[in-house]
Amino acid sequence: MTSPERTEHLVLPGVLTADQAVATVRGILAVQREDGAIPWFRGHHLDPWDHTEAAMALDAAGEHAAAERAYDWLVRHQNPDGSWYAAYADGDPHDVTDRGRETNFCAYLAVGVWHHYLSTGDEAFLDRMWPAVAAAVEFVLGLQQPGGQIGWKREPDGTPVTDALLTGSSSIHQALRCALAIAEQREEPQPDWELAAGALAHAIRHHPERFLDKDRYSMDWYYPVLGGALTGVAAKSRIEEGWERFVVPGLGVRCVVPNPWVTGGESAELALALWVLGESDRALDILQSIQHLRDPESGLYWTGYVFDDKAIWPEELTTWTAGSLLLAVAALGGDEATCAVFSGERLPRGLDPDCCAPPR
Repeated sequence: MTSPERTEHLVLPGVLTADQAVATVRGILAVQREDGAIPWFRGHHLDPWDHTEAAMALDAAGEHAAAERAYDWLVRHQNPDGSWYAAYADGDPHDVTDRGRETNFCAYLAVGVWHHYLSTGDEAFLDRMWPAVAAAVEFVLGLQQPGGQIGWKREPDGTPVTDALLTGSSSIHQALRCALAIAEQREEPQPDWELAAGALAHAIRHHPERFLDKDRYSMDWYYPVLGGALTGVAAKSRIEEGWERFVVPGLGVRCVVPNPWVTGGESAELALALWVLGESDRALDILQSIQHLRDPESGLYWTGYVFDDKAIWPEELTTWTAGSLLLAVAALGGDEATCAVFSGERLPRGLDPDCCAPPR
């Protein structure tokens, strides 16, 4: 059972006390089903990306057995082509509510698996997960375009959607680097993956025209930094450029401009990106600013707040919002596995396409 002693590293002034950290972890565990699935909330759907983010938060909180059950759920429900569907109904994993197969959803398993391994040192887990990770990466790279960007998804009938999303591709960039770390740990080199990661990073850094224009969305603003494609001066410049557009002082981060709506997940992820840049003070300010979204009864967080109307919207307490906050707090608190996965300092970088052959 989660206790304050197990979550000491999740205490952060103005964000979480020891008891609040315990409550948030228990809130996610209360939503997790016996079979390991973590839906957004009970009665809603599960998607593989948010399911994985919540599992990572459980690992950051020391709930390794629960996190492992979440990854086992993914292995059991992986499609023969290495993908997962975009949405599964809560309570019945065979009731698929969206049969599209989104590339960033499928790639994110590698991030979660590497995070779990770094949290536990469990070699047997890594061996068991390797076939699923490898199959997922191959599915994703089957949609990589000649310019390096990754097509968004396959339609239910298998038709590829070659349009690329900057947020999704940035998340995939982090996932490819984690997959390469897993391959390196297993001494199974994957040169094709190295080329693919390098080409993707090049596209994100230098070719915004290769992605759909979603400039209104805050995730497109900070995800190239969070996913590790933009670093150093370029990353700092990008954050500064969008700060006034997206950050609402004292309330959090807008999901979409100009809508008067701040969201907890985007705010916590921006805090993670700021931590990556070494700006822990600003990261702390962002996390403190969204405590108005915390539900004291469940320990979970409301998805968002419409500040013009002073209204919570939508009225849902989501596991992934709580998960993103716990991961940001874990990074600021120095949790080794979380820091390693998001700082990128110990992750393989891929190969520069300017000196290598193009991706397949």
